[in-house]
Amino acid sequence: MSIAVVHSPVFSPSPVFSKSSASSPIGRSLYASSSLSPSTVTPPPSTLCPLTLRRPIQTRNIILNGINEEPICSTSSTTTTTTPVLKRKRPARINIPMAALSFEPSLQTPRDGDRLDEVEVEGEGYSVYCKRGKRGAMEDRYSAFVDHQQGSKQAFFGVFDGHGGVKAAEFAARNMGRNIMNKVGVRSEEDIEAAVKEGYLTTDEEFLKQNVRGGASCVTALIHKGKLVVSNAGDCRAVMSRGGIAEVLTLDHRPSRESEKERIEALGGYVDCCRGVWRIQGSLAVSRGIGDAQLKKWVIAEPETKTVFTEPDFEFLILASDGVWDKVSNQEAVDTVRPLCIGVDKPHPLSACKELVNLALTRGSFDDISVMVIQLSHFVQ
Repeated sequence: MSIAVVHSPVFSPSPVFSKSSASSPIGRSLYASSSLSPSTVTPPPSTLCPLTLRRPIQTRNIILNGINEEPICSTSSTTTTTTPVLKRKRPARINIPMAALSFEPSLQTPRDGDRLDEVEVEGEGYSVYCKRGKRGAMEDRYSAFVDHQQGSKQAFFGVFDGHGGVKAAEFAARNMGRNIMNKVGVRSEEDIEAAVKEGYLTTDEEFLKQNVRGGASCVTALIHKGKLVVSNAGDCRAVMSRGGIAEVLTLDHRPSRESEKERIEALGGYVDCCRGVWRIQGSLAVSRGIGDAQLKKWVIAEPETKTVFTEPDFEFLILASDGVWDKVSNQEAVDTVRPLCIGVDKPHPLSACKELVNLALTRGSFDDISVMVIQLSHFVQ
C-alpha cells in the first residue's frame, strides 16, 4: 500500500450533502486488512555502541518492523574496551494490508494526524485501489474476506462511500460482512437474498445506535456455494464482464430515479433539484444507504439484490463508488479493465483498478474513487 500524506489548506463538505444543510467533518481512514504490529523504535547507533565501555554487554537482537536484525554491536565478555561494529540496517518493511481469511475483519487505523491519499491492495482473487478526491479526507472504505472453511471458496466483498463524515462507511466496512454471514448461517439457501437484506438492516440499526451523524452508500458481493449475490443501497455500483460485455448487476438509488421519487413522496417527503443535483428534502443526493438518521424516514437501508449462478464465462466483477460511474460508462469500465485481466499470461488486476481510477480523474472527477476488481474465475466451482 502506498500512502502519502498531503497537506491541503482547504476542506469542503461531501458533495452528497448540499452546502446549506450539512458540512463534512474530517474522518479517520479505516480499511479491512491484516493486523500489523507497530514498528519498534530503535535508538540511533551512537547511543547503542559507545566507543568506550566500562563493563561487558550482552549480545542481543534488535526487532525492527517484525524483522530480526543482527546485533548492532557485540563484544566479548572478557574485554573492557570495544570498537563498535556497525551493521547496515535493512529498510523498514512496507505494511501492505492483506485480507483476513475469515469473515471476521481485522482492521488498521492510521495515527492521529495521518491522512490517506491512496490505498492499493492485492488479495486472493481480488484487488483494490482507492484514491482520495480533492474535497477533503477520504471517506471511501472497503472490506474483503475469503473463506476456505466450508469445503469451497466463499467470499464477501464491499465498497462503502461515506458522506457527511466517515463513520458510517467505517462501521459498514467493519460489520456488514459479519452481519450478512450470521444471517446466511441460519437461513435456507433459498432465502439467501432475505439474509442479505437482514444483514444490511441490522448494520443500519447498529450504526444508528451510535448516535453519529453521516451515512454511506454500499455495494456488496457475496460468493456462496456457487452463487453470486450482489446488493446495493445507494449509488455505488456493480458491473460484471461476461465475455467482454458489461452486465450491470445493480441500479443506483438516487432521488431522480422515478421509483425512488415516488416512494419518498408517498412517505411525505419531497425531491427537488438543488444546483443541478436532485436531492431529498433539499439535502441528500442518494435515497438509500446506511445511517443518515435525520432523514431515516426516507433514506432506507433496504438493498436491492440480484442472484446469479456462477458460470465459466463470468470474467470479473467491478465494484466501485460513484466517483467512477459519474464519469465512466459501464462498458468503458469493462473495456479498461479487461486487457489487463483476461487473455494475458499474468493478469494485473491492481493495474486495471488504477487505470479505471485514472480514467475517471482525467475526465474531471473530484470525488473519492474506490475500485475493486474481483476475478470471478478464481471462485467458479
